[in-house]
This record gives sequence, structure tokens and C-alpha cells, in this order.
Amino acid sequence: MPVPHSPKLPPASAPLHFVKGRGIGSNAGSRYEGWTRETDLDEYDRDLDRLDAPPVRTTVTERIARSIISRNESPDIPFDRSLNPYAGCEHGCVYCYARPTHARLGLSPGLDFETRIFAKTNAAELLRAELSRPGYAPALIALGANTDPYQPAERKFEISRSLLQVLSDFNHPVGITTKSALVTRDIDILAKMAAKNLVRVFISIGTLNSDLARILDPRAPAPARRIEAIRRLADAGIPTGVIDSPIIPAINDTEIEAVLGAAAEAGAISASYVMLRLPLEVRDLFVQWLEHHFPMRAAHVMSLVRQMRDGRDNESTFGARMRGSGHHVDLIAQRFRLAARRLGLNETRVSLATTLFEVPAAMGDQLGLF
Repeated sequence: MPVPHSPKLPPASAPLHFVKGRGIGSNAGSRYEGWTRETDLDEYDRDLDRLDAPPVRTTVTERIARSIISRNESPDIPFDRSLNPYAGCEHGCVYCYARPTHARLGLSPGLDFETRIFAKTNAAELLRAELSRPGYAPALIALGANTDPYQPAERKFEISRSLLQVLSDFNHPVGITTKSALVTRDIDILAKMAAKNLVRVFISIGTLNSDLARILDPRAPAPARRIEAIRRLADAGIPTGVIDSPIIPAINDTEIEAVLGAAAEAGAISASYVMLRLPLEVRDLFVQWLEHHFPMRAAHVMSLVRQMRDGRDNESTFGARMRGSGHHVDLIAQRFRLAARRLGLNETRVSLATTLFEVPAAMGDQLGLF
């Protein structure tokens, strides 16, 4: 689907202009651009007020997708298929590994990623058709593996809810990952699926500090609301876990025990974590964010990142990209294991059912005699 070009905003070399409620202060180009723009910095300084008024607003474009199930062969993630109802994510997490995907649309992984959202409005129709194909073999499907399925646009479009209804109709297992308390809206569907061992939900929480959360993931619900979402889901009988992600050295790595403790107290039964990843354009965006919000700590943080990534800013090798290596990584892994064991997390592993899968009768189908 063709999309318009990004508006002319300052390149990475220009002074950054962070806006309240947004994760990054630039709309720098992507790896696909064969040319760059140079801004007259004197003119840019005079135009700061113009750039700030009106504030950068979110636009959501309805998109007719051609397919909805994404496949992968990654050996270090526990699923081979996923559903992503939205491209882009308004939560604005500066560290989001999905930011580079916006470059494929001709848009910036910076502000464009969090302000120009695409909603796949025919997702449920596509899913129903794909699950109905002869020979389809059910297996765990991930909802929200790339961008958050419960970001603000979901309140209006309800695409994730429609996908859950299709999965429920087919008795198909699903794992949900989100930072949003909006997932509790769908407890009516989730509870029915949980009774058949068809669903588990993971809430991502990287910090309990509301001030830090406002700059880490500025448009996601506050940490306290996410903890309350765990409580509501658990009370409804829905297996719920917490993902401490991302763990950023010298920024939020001191909170591992606190995050796991709060989640366990709310009813979480499992926990996992992911170390900070800085693929492609995310690296420069994160460094810009770090130098803006933590100028006295930035060099130290990046030094620790390189120590965890064998001297590099990022490690993309399967098996290492989620965890890293080195002394600091080993210490974090040990702290996580001890905290999880003390709190009774990960004592039982939930394996979702695949044997209940059945293609429901469509309107007008002839019923079987027996």
C-alpha cells in the first residue's frame, strides 16, 4: 500500500526536539534511504516554536491486508506464527525492536513509528479463512509479537478482540503479550478460552517507577495499572505472566526483584525477561534518548551494553540476542532465577491445548448426519 512521504523534520544531526508523551525527538531517515537531508541549524532554531505547535498527533490509517498470520523459524522464541493487528505502535517505547519495520513502508522508525499507525481492519476475516484451509495444523499463535495488540487504536477498532473471537470459535491456542491494561476488556472471551486451556497472557513491565515509565514507554498505561491488569486476569482464572523487558543496564536493572515481586503478589504464575536489544535504527534512536534524558549516565550505559554484546552495540545471533553474554548478564540471570524461585514463579509450565481445534460450520453449510 503506498504511503505519503514523511514531513520534513530534523535529521539526526540536528538538535533533538523531544515532545511530551512521545518516545523520541527525531524523524531521522531509515537504512533504505539513499540520500539524506541537511537542515540549516540557524533556521531550525528559529522554527522550534513552529515545530512544537500544534503537537505531533497520531494518525491511524485503515489498511486492507493480504495475509494476517506471520511465520518465523527463529529457534529462540516459543512460537512459529503470530498475529499483528497494527503496524506501528503509539506506546512510543524508544527501545522497541519493531521500529525498523516502519522503514519498509517508506517511513521513519522514529516519530513516524509511534504517530503513523496502520490498522489491519480485515484481520479477523483473513484469520478465519486461513484457519479454515484444508490441512491447517494448529499450534500456539502469538498475538502481539511485533507491535502491541492493545495499543490506543484498539479502543476504536477492536481488531484484537475480533481476532480473539475467531480463535475462540476455532478452539485455537493463543499467547498474548501486551503492555496495556486494555486486555482486561476482553476477559469475557479470555476466561472462556482459559477454561479450555487455550490462552495465556503476558504483561510486559520494565519498571515500577512511574517517572521512568513516562519516558521509557510514554503512552503505555502506568506500571500500577499493568499490575492491576495481572490481578484482574488472574482473578478471572486466566494464566498470566510478567515479562521484565527490556532490562537496561544502569537504568532499570535494579528493579528485577521488585517487578517480579509485584507481579507475583498480583497473581502472576510465570516470568521471563529480555535484555535491551538495539537492532538497526533503534541503536541511534536509543542513544539520542539516552543522551537527552540521562546525559551524565549515557556513556556508562552504552559501555555496559557493549560488555553484554561482545563489544558491539547489538547482537543478532539466535540464542544470544535476547540474553547477551558476559559477567553482567550472568549476574542478572542469577538474580532473576533466585527471585523467581523465591516467589514461586515458573513452577509449572502451561502447555496450551491443540487437540480441541475444529473448523466451525459456516453459515449455509450442510450438517453431518451423525
